[in-house]
Order: sequence, then C-alpha cells, then structure tokens
Amino acid sequence: MSKKSPKATLRSLVSAPAIVAMVASGVPLFAATAAHADFRVCNATQNLVGVAIGYRAKEGWTTEGWWQVPASTCATLIEGELQSRYYYLYAEDAARGGRWTGNVNMCVAENEFKVVGVNDCFARGFQRMGFKEYDTGRQGSWMVQLSDTPGTQEGQN
Repeated sequence: MSKKSPKATLRSLVSAPAIVAMVASGVPLFAATAAHADFRVCNATQNLVGVAIGYRAKEGWTTEGWWQVPASTCATLIEGELQSRYYYLYAEDAARGGRWTGNVNMCVAENEFKVVGVNDCFARGFQRMGFKEYDTGRQGSWMVQLSDTPGTQEGQN
C-alpha cells in the first residue's frame, strides 16, 4: 500500500469518536509473509484507516505518513530488515473518528509527509500527535493489527 491520499481527505470523512484499540496479531496472519522482513500494519476494522509511523534514522527522529489502509487489508510501512528497536505508530479511523494514539509526541502534516525531527512541530508548520511506542526487541519484522475491539495494545513479530 502506498501513501497516496492526503490526510485532509481522511479527516473530511471523520465523524464521531469511536472506541478503538490495537490488539496483537496472531502468528497465523503473519506466517504467509514470514520470509519478508518489514514493519506492517493490518486493519481489522470495517473502515478506512490513515496511518503514520515514527522511527530513528541516521538523520534523526523521523515521521512519515499517510498510508491509507482499507478495511481488512495490510500495508507495509517499512520494507526490509528493521534497523531500529523502537517504532512509533499513530492512526485515525476515517469513518468513525477513532484514533490509535500513545504518549510519544511526534510531528505530522495534513498531506503526505516525511518530517525529520520531533521538536517544535507547530513552529515548523506541522501538527503534534501522540504516537504509540512499539519495542520490537530488535526483531527483523513486526506487525501491528488495528482493531475496533477493546483490548490490549501490542504488536507482534
């Protein structure tokens, strides 16, 4: 899945907030692509979800978005062997307005973006959102499943 549609389009579809949570994906969903190392997000909701990711790169803390992940599909956000131990995720449900958030503030933009640095978001013309941290334990692959069923917030290698 590529980053094609702007977040502004996603936001225009957002309605009332929904109760949403991230839940761990079981190994069977990941087993089909076990030979490929990457960071994937699977959308187990019935709605379109916009996703942004944050990570540590050579040039510094970086955030990228927006991937639009349709209902019951997966998107690869980072292809290849994961280089960092920690990754950060923020997502919005286009139809119900729910958000998957955390307490790590990072910068995002309205449209497709890649931002280096997590400080002074507003001063640099960006928004600040709370991202959820995932400790991959230095695994080569990781997957997060987004669900609208309340539950624990985890990812799965």
